[in-house]
Amino acid sequence: MLKASSKETFQRTLVFHHVVKEAEAFAAGLPAVAAQLHAADPEMYPGRIWANWLCGEHKPGHRRRVLGEFADGITADGTVVEKGFLGSVKVLGEGVDTTNCDSVYWADVRGSMPDLVQAVGRALRMQPGEGKVASLVVPVLLGPGETADNMLTSKAYGGLAKLLEALRAHDARVVEALAEPQAQSRAKGVQSRSGGQDGEGGHGESGDRGLSAPARALLKFSTPRDPAALAAFINLRVLNPEHQHWRRGIEAATLYHRRHGDLRVPFTYRVPVGGEDEAEGWPAALAAFPLGQWVADARRVYARGTMGSDRVAQLEQLGMVWSHYDVAWDEGLAAARGWAAENGHLAAPTEATYRGYRVGLFLKNARAAARRAVVDEQRHAEGLPVQSSAGALSDERREQLEDIDPAWCPAWPIDWQRCFHLVRTHLDADGALPVAPGEVVRQGEDLGQWVQSVRLGWDQLTTVQQWLCEQALGIEPANEEEKPKPRRTQADRWAMNYEAAKQFYEREGHLQVPRKHIERIIVGSGEDQEEREHKLGAWIGNQRSRAATLAPERVQQLSNIGMRWT
Repeated sequence: MLKASSKETFQRTLVFHHVVKEAEAFAAGLPAVAAQLHAADPEMYPGRIWANWLCGEHKPGHRRRVLGEFADGITADGTVVEKGFLGSVKVLGEGVDTTNCDSVYWADVRGSMPDLVQAVGRALRMQPGEGKVASLVVPVLLGPGETADNMLTSKAYGGLAKLLEALRAHDARVVEALAEPQAQSRAKGVQSRSGGQDGEGGHGESGDRGLSAPARALLKFSTPRDPAALAAFINLRVLNPEHQHWRRGIEAATLYHRRHGDLRVPFTYRVPVGGEDEAEGWPAALAAFPLGQWVADARRVYARGTMGSDRVAQLEQLGMVWSHYDVAWDEGLAAARGWAAENGHLAAPTEATYRGYRVGLFLKNARAAARRAVVDEQRHAEGLPVQSSAGALSDERREQLEDIDPAWCPAWPIDWQRCFHLVRTHLDADGALPVAPGEVVRQGEDLGQWVQSVRLGWDQLTTVQQWLCEQALGIEPANEEEKPKPRRTQADRWAMNYEAAKQFYEREGHLQVPRKHIERIIVGSGEDQEEREHKLGAWIGNQRSRAATLAPERVQQLSNIGMRWT
């Protein structure tokens, strides 16, 4: 109290107690403590103070004398003091005024709310235009294992909550304004009345820069507070007092969000207990709190539509994702961003993973959903019925992936798009266009083999693919000399063997071909003629054994040249 009085330049402080002996002991011991502090730091602490106390058993004359000394700042022996402290035990109530009181210190915040409201009025009684600033000082004595971040659950903050409720009875607007969270302050100090700075770093008002204007004007702590945590405290313990389990959940969720940046809490997650590796920074009051189950319960209540709007707002300020499907999408999107940052594109193969997440499968499913959405849009434009939009990718999600890689969902196979991107990246790095297999390999893809397949399969590409290859990569289609001879089909081979059988029949007059017989025929014309060997005996045997599955026209062709089927 003496430290706060010196820093904030209080002159007359009322000290409210709940027990008479505590008030008497407080007033008796305070001068000695003040003398010790003055000896240690004479510039900060006053040399002489006045301290006394009153209770309901004191005579009216004694009360008037004590109140007079308190107001004048002069002791009974005529000594002028710098500061005065008057203890009270249920005596300075209705009908009793305290002149020149500029601050009230609650040594004990017990009693009914009407008593507290009236006590707050002791410091708020001021003359219009006199410029008086009334200060209410509330000690917060943290218990073992508690920190300043335990505002939502610690009993030490109960007195502050009760006093703010009492202050709200005098001016609801200014207290409710404290519930408006602002950006967190970067400075570590706290502004004093004189404009100085308490704590490390900064000058002037930088210590309260993150607080809202009402907070800076009304509420001040000896150590910095997170404005968001302060707003939650005002909301949950002053304006809308909540069940303790909810307050503990909000506090745990706030700390989890501060550590991880989100509220994707596993269902089995519990707040670490002291001694565990991750327990540092977690208050002992929250040890083993089932945060994962609490978040899951909040989602279920929200889905039923029975969660209050204030609770919804509290969780959404922490980045709550209400749908499990949304959680899965956000996880996949985050993995896609990470994979694209490492690889430069989103044309991931299906088996691709990022930190254990199957990002390739996620993108494959997203492409299928995007194509489903395109089909639905086309049917809708044509006036055709669309059964359901389930399974179709929304415009918002499609844009999220396009922001990462505009070519994430091409109209052609994703393997082709991946190789196209890798070749373009290779060329952008001043590399030469690979034209032979094995010449350049990137991310497991043989770029030379891909370029060769593009040139040879030019006619199978779409117009857009051909344009991209020509304009972006400088690839030209293969000429006729470069193209390999077309592979013979099953029908071509059957026809060649039939010609060999026909030649044998015309020469021998029958088709009883020995099993190991090889028939030679001439194919082609002019300079392109070549002799080919056919294992005619084996082929005739195969046709005979497969007679039941041969096409009728082939059976007829063989029968016409003397084929015996049995």
